[in-house]
Amino acid sequence: MAIPKYDESSIKSLEWHEHIRTRPGMYIGKLGDGQSPDDGIYVLVKEIIDNSIDEFVMGAGKKIEVEIAEHSARVRDYGRGIPLGKVIECVSKINSGGKFDSEAFQKSVGLNGVGTKAVNALSSYFCVSSHRDGKCKKAEFKFGKLLKEYPEKPSSERNGTEVYFEPDRDIFKNFRFLPTYMEERIWNYAYLNTGLSINLNGKIYESQKGLFDLLSNQIKDSAHYPIIHCKGKDIEIALTHGELYGEHYFSFVNGQHTTQGGTHQAAFREGVVKGVRDFFKKDFDASDIRNYIIAAVSVRIQEPVFESQTKTKLGSTTVTPGGTALRGWMVDFIAREVDNYLHKNPDTAKAIQEQIAKNERERKDIAGIRKLANERAKKAAIHNPKLRDCKIHLIDLKNERKNESMIFITEGDSASGSITTARDVQTQAVFSLRGKPMNTFGEGRKVVYENKELNLLQHALDIENGLENLRYNKVIIATDADVDGMHIRLLMVSFFLQFFPELVEQEHLYILQTPLFRVRNKKETLYCYNESERDIAQSKLGTQSETTRFKGLGEIDPEEFGLFIGDNMRLESVIMPQEANIQKMLEYYMGDNIPQRTEHVISKLRAEAVAEL
Repeated sequence: MAIPKYDESSIKSLEWHEHIRTRPGMYIGKLGDGQSPDDGIYVLVKEIIDNSIDEFVMGAGKKIEVEIAEHSARVRDYGRGIPLGKVIECVSKINSGGKFDSEAFQKSVGLNGVGTKAVNALSSYFCVSSHRDGKCKKAEFKFGKLLKEYPEKPSSERNGTEVYFEPDRDIFKNFRFLPTYMEERIWNYAYLNTGLSINLNGKIYESQKGLFDLLSNQIKDSAHYPIIHCKGKDIEIALTHGELYGEHYFSFVNGQHTTQGGTHQAAFREGVVKGVRDFFKKDFDASDIRNYIIAAVSVRIQEPVFESQTKTKLGSTTVTPGGTALRGWMVDFIAREVDNYLHKNPDTAKAIQEQIAKNERERKDIAGIRKLANERAKKAAIHNPKLRDCKIHLIDLKNERKNESMIFITEGDSASGSITTARDVQTQAVFSLRGKPMNTFGEGRKVVYENKELNLLQHALDIENGLENLRYNKVIIATDADVDGMHIRLLMVSFFLQFFPELVEQEHLYILQTPLFRVRNKKETLYCYNESERDIAQSKLGTQSETTRFKGLGEIDPEEFGLFIGDNMRLESVIMPQEANIQKMLEYYMGDNIPQRTEHVISKLRAEAVAEL
């Protein structure tokens, strides 16, 4: 085999914007088309809003305006405004910005000087205007290159910065902004910054009680006792116990929603256990204290260290560089505050004690069957016919590439066979269901161990004790697009929501979208995911085209299937609306209220029929 040429001509130097455009994933995570809340286009908006939030945190500007259209976004804050002489540098020169000065931005989430530049480089049009002390400076860019610089001119507008951008459609294929996905982010900004008013497309978002409001909106009326809410310097917590199995956390660092937790979330869990044990002077099992908990924690620290540019997991170990250990500081604060609160609120203390006793009984009740089921699962794991694992877990023992891994949960041998043949064996695993899984609604935790298939699934994912050991970053339900497939999809989503809701809360659960139609002629083949796309394809390819309707995943040739689970895979993230109550939703859709659901479906069909007329 010939050795490739390697000399001076092989060494390339890229301009800053060329590097970002060549490797966008390094800066904003995955690209996507806007159908998932963690797609890159939402990260772009977040990077701009983060700058405006930092202005508010520094005491400048109590109002932010955000406008989201299908293919563009505008953010206007009323902070200090970028210093006019540095406007262009701040949005187009890597490692330039005020956040390297910890006196100006002491506890900012964006400290690497890249965020706004990434937005600029990945936009087909980017415009920045800074209003400061009666003057305005404006500049326009295209793909990160300066398009036009305007001279300073007088301005009657209030101080602040305005950014308008249009993501590059060549990078973000077929994208469109879905404002609904921005709503949760905006609410989080409001909860974490009391006194701030954010206007998103004409709707005002603001909070007076911070994390107390966040938790109240999440649990509605399902809390077992009044929310414990405590604030200190650079730390705020809120917690209660609810109706959902497991542990549920909303954790933040400097306003950044750390969906994958990190040092601060681990310290919070430890602090709560210590506080409860100190108050009751009993060595309760930690799981009995934390099971069914729902909590929020927010900390602000200088120069936080995250494990990726998308900042979803905190890796910092100190509050300040060379200062107090973050873990110890948080554990001490939380344990002390929880202990003090329980002394002052005996009714809450009694409710927590009853919850712990309930959790202990539940744990002991399933201990025997759990042990037996785990032994069976370990034996099956040696040769698990349900699971076709990916190689990444065999060669990457430290799980450093876990973010690349995914597992498809599919039905039947035919569909699983197609996916298994077409998959990337390095990063993609397949778990095969045997027909329809059981409806677990109303069942206790014991059913997960009694049902062989569900027990094997939880072991394949390694989520029996929470998500800390989750083996796959994406858990993807892949079913046929017919009535039976939709039913299986509903049953699986319900199963995860009931017993592992944090899988949904932390945005690990997805639905695979596969084409319904194939339209082709002798020169071209187009795959269509709905009737509208089919009609457009038929019009484009002409009357001589042939249209095939896929009835199930098993009918798609494995070679073709590879096109739909590769780089162009369409995934729909399973997310819970901000105002949703999981328990009530499960009761409505999976309970015994069949007449009520039937009327709901009929009313929807009537509305659609009227709309078509």
